[in-house]
Amino acid sequence: MMIQIQPDGILRGPFWPEKIRVISVKSIGESGIKIEAVGIETRTFYNPILSQEDIKTVEITEEKPFQFSGDGESLFLYLESHRIRNAFQFDPLYAVNVSQIDPLPHQIEAVYHYIMPNPCIRFLLADDPGAGKTIMAGLLLKELKYRGLVDRTLIVMPGHLKDQWLREMKEKFQENFIVVDRDVMSAAWGQNVFTDRNQIIISMDFAKQDDVMFALKDSGWDLCIVDEAHKMSAYKYGEKVSKTQRYNLGELLSPLTSHLLFLTATPHRGDPENFRLLLDLLEPGFFADTAMLSESIQNKDNPLFLRRLKEDLKDFERAPLFPPRKVETVKYYLSNDEKRLYNGVTEYVEKHFNRALENEKHNVTFALTILQRRLASSARAIRKSLERRYERLKELYEKGQLIQDVGYDEEYLEDLEEKERWKKEEELLEKLTSAETLEELKEEIKKLEGLGSLAREVEKKEIETKLNELKKVMDAEKLQKSEIKLLIFTESKDTLEYLVEKLRKWGYSVTFIHGGMNLDQRIKAENDFRNQAQIMVSTEAGGEGINLQFCWLMVNYDIPWNPNRLEQRMGRVHRYGQQHEVHIYNLVAVDTREGRILEKLFEKLSRIREHLGSDRVFDVVGEVLVGRSLKDLIVDAIANRRTMEEILKDFERIPDEVAIGKVKEASLEALATHHIDLTRILGEQRRARENRLVPEYIEEFFKRSAKALGIAMKRQDGFWHVTSVPFEIRNQPYDLKAKFGEVQREYSKVSFDKEKAFKGQAEFVAMGHPLLEAVVSAILSRYDRIAGEGATFLDPAGKKDGIIWFFEGKIKDGKNITAGKRLFAVYQEISEQALSFVNPAILWDFKPLNKEQSQASELSRLTDADTIKSFVVTQGLGNYKKELLERRQRDAGIKKKYGIRSLESMILDSDAKISDYETRRMKGENIPEATIQNEVRRREDLERKKQRLLKEIEAEVHLYATEPTIIGAVRVLPGKMQGEMIADEEIEQVGMEVALEYEKRQGREPEDVHLENLGYDIRSRDEMENYRYIEVKARAREGAVALTPNEWLMAKRLKEEYWLYVIVNTATHPELYVIQNPATHLKPEEEVSIVRYIVKDWKNKSERAN
Repeated sequence: MMIQIQPDGILRGPFWPEKIRVISVKSIGESGIKIEAVGIETRTFYNPILSQEDIKTVEITEEKPFQFSGDGESLFLYLESHRIRNAFQFDPLYAVNVSQIDPLPHQIEAVYHYIMPNPCIRFLLADDPGAGKTIMAGLLLKELKYRGLVDRTLIVMPGHLKDQWLREMKEKFQENFIVVDRDVMSAAWGQNVFTDRNQIIISMDFAKQDDVMFALKDSGWDLCIVDEAHKMSAYKYGEKVSKTQRYNLGELLSPLTSHLLFLTATPHRGDPENFRLLLDLLEPGFFADTAMLSESIQNKDNPLFLRRLKEDLKDFERAPLFPPRKVETVKYYLSNDEKRLYNGVTEYVEKHFNRALENEKHNVTFALTILQRRLASSARAIRKSLERRYERLKELYEKGQLIQDVGYDEEYLEDLEEKERWKKEEELLEKLTSAETLEELKEEIKKLEGLGSLAREVEKKEIETKLNELKKVMDAEKLQKSEIKLLIFTESKDTLEYLVEKLRKWGYSVTFIHGGMNLDQRIKAENDFRNQAQIMVSTEAGGEGINLQFCWLMVNYDIPWNPNRLEQRMGRVHRYGQQHEVHIYNLVAVDTREGRILEKLFEKLSRIREHLGSDRVFDVVGEVLVGRSLKDLIVDAIANRRTMEEILKDFERIPDEVAIGKVKEASLEALATHHIDLTRILGEQRRARENRLVPEYIEEFFKRSAKALGIAMKRQDGFWHVTSVPFEIRNQPYDLKAKFGEVQREYSKVSFDKEKAFKGQAEFVAMGHPLLEAVVSAILSRYDRIAGEGATFLDPAGKKDGIIWFFEGKIKDGKNITAGKRLFAVYQEISEQALSFVNPAILWDFKPLNKEQSQASELSRLTDADTIKSFVVTQGLGNYKKELLERRQRDAGIKKKYGIRSLESMILDSDAKISDYETRRMKGENIPEATIQNEVRRREDLERKKQRLLKEIEAEVHLYATEPTIIGAVRVLPGKMQGEMIADEEIEQVGMEVALEYEKRQGREPEDVHLENLGYDIRSRDEMENYRYIEVKARAREGAVALTPNEWLMAKRLKEEYWLYVIVNTATHPELYVIQNPATHLKPEEEVSIVRYIVKDWKNKSERAN
């Protein structure tokens, strides 16, 4: 028999992922029908056309009234799973509490106050080095991902940062990414890896290649993060904009992603237009000029950009984040033998450098500068480099070959991983020559042979002056007789091996890091340095991604020609968590060409640093020079293109006071946000501590869920051992696996507390962990039908008699995007049918009844869903909408103030240009038609951007509430406690009055919150913003007290801040006893039958307070 589908009917079938309510039915042809319907849960619109065969698979169901006959424990787990999936609604610092990090005030402020409130994130985070921008990006990812706003994330960065990002995302945020490189793309067998994988890390210089950009063009992303975003640079020369390939990559990615976050510590480069063009990648035309950007910073309403300077960063105690650091130049002179070697190699480099320059062999000149840097590094490094070059050129000569110039871009090499960069550098150094003929090559080989012999002779004598200077530094710092740790940096792997060898001979325990080591080996070396070794020797590979704040002594054994690398090196030890003044020594041979330049540079930087009172000088070295980089000056000296006197005068062409101004400008001091609202952040931390679900609620939920789902677990050495996870839990849908990862068969060591997990090297299980997410998903799937039945719970306190309804409500905007959603619990009293919101966690304090204990009861007069929904919309969603709208309207005003104003300003400029062109043409000047048409098209493009932005603003400020979705309902029956523990409202009221009066006498400000089911009755604050969370237990006489699960879990969480106030003899002469941190000092008996923790010995642990 064919079913009759009617409007307002409820259907279940394979054509929809949920039950649907029919809006209309229309016949199509002879045997088909078109149904228009809306999803019961998601409110999604459906309009299928079904044949008669299709209709046979559809069943008509009814919306049955809740019978409250389901299993209470199953419904508890189901509703708690919804609360977990909506945890970010209650916890203002959700991602902080589910990640293995301890963020700082400026990091919390950036993510939660500046970035997250934007409905469409397009933001540049430009804090000083060491501010932890990777952590801020990870927090943002975690927040957006759990809100369901992000599934697909692309992280783009210079190649040498790939391992750092991979490690930090995994270790700190439990987010697994895949690095896509040429090997991965080649192995994809014709598939597009960018559409197949959801979380990808990619090198900027790999991504900018034509075939990779072509593949990226077909992908779409929810979030794109670009580290070192200033490398996506473009420059304006007159009317022409010159774009780098990296900038073209930025233009490709910007429209492909919903949210875009740029990270950089050096956004400006002293070129305001370059900076504006960088911001154009985020929001084209939003700031017409930097004056408008500066205005937005001063008004504290800049929506695109945030920069904080190192000296403004503070910890939660308002102490400076970075301790002082002392940078000292250790000057020394080469020995006679060393000088002979230095002069011989430098003259060789000079001769062949200039010959290559004449013949425009640029990579030969680059190869020769590599040789010069090896010379400055150590006798071992130059000896090995000369020998390798000699052998390779000799092979080429014997084969009668001259290698042509190989095309490598220096900037490209600079951003490679160290292992790759070494490989390319050796290729250049060993193969390329300035020789034009085999005879010239023969002559060069002979010269190399002589230099190699000289280098071997110097090394054999073991008279390296720089090594002796290193030993002097170590002796001055008393390393031999202390446990002070020392970090030594060098550019060369040969020098690293030489230093490790020498230091071990001196009796020191030494470890090392270099680019040839994989990530696991580097992590092991870092741990060895922390726990065992006194000295670490590192190449530039250790300058990124490792945190060595337990070390405060550092030596730069050789000085990189890129001063930014110096700052990166220093950042390993001069960072948050460092407890000592950091001492850094730069070893400089002042009788060498590069040494004299470095000596002069460090002198000038030292003077500027003293005037600034800041270390922000190494990142902006270019500002103290006249249009030249440090490398340019050194190359001038090596090639002898200018005299040393002429080169050194470059440092004096910009007076110190002018250089100071340029450093401030280049570091964007004027655009920096100096104030951090610590009071607000501390308030959010407090609210997060009060409302978060981790670790206490999550651990208890997991234990109860494991029992229901057949997951075997046992307690062992203070941790959980999950011995067996059933196949059903591991066999999760692809989407869940792609988002959170695979579930393992077992977990040998698990903790729900992130501090315990970190210290005990255990797996941290919280929201976002694949095991917990699989459990939540299984609970939601398994107990969905019970949610439709409802279940019965017992209130042991005997106070509640009615129904608690659970709803999810959403607010959407004019683009049909969810602006926010909330979980509501509404208590409907049985007698007066009064409605009130209650804490969704209230179920923890009730006893769930099983199916046999529940009594099916159709409470038709209490189950008018429309009445409850109206209450949620008007009293709950209405207030939530106002809260969201206030922020949206403020943001809309900012967008109009700057974005629309900027576009209108540029449109006026364009109009003026077109008018000028026309006027000049009328006067007879030859103005090409193409010039005018280009400007006309530019003006039309600006107008389109303006209209698009206006439409976007309009949509974002028009918010509406959707119909709330019922996710479950429970019938609560009043139960009974035993003896003295029976609740008596009059006794409890007297107890509250006694406790409140006591708090006032102590000079604190108490707040009565006992009706909010928070796990405590009073929140009390003193003048220093210290809080007491007080649970009040009042007794007519004396006896045991009972704590609810919520109260006990809160006591465990809040520890020293949680107080139990027991008032006895309340009916006659009230006596107040106080117990701080009852979770530690009391040993209650868990009484499962009444869902309470019974405390009998409280008086022995308490203190009389009145």
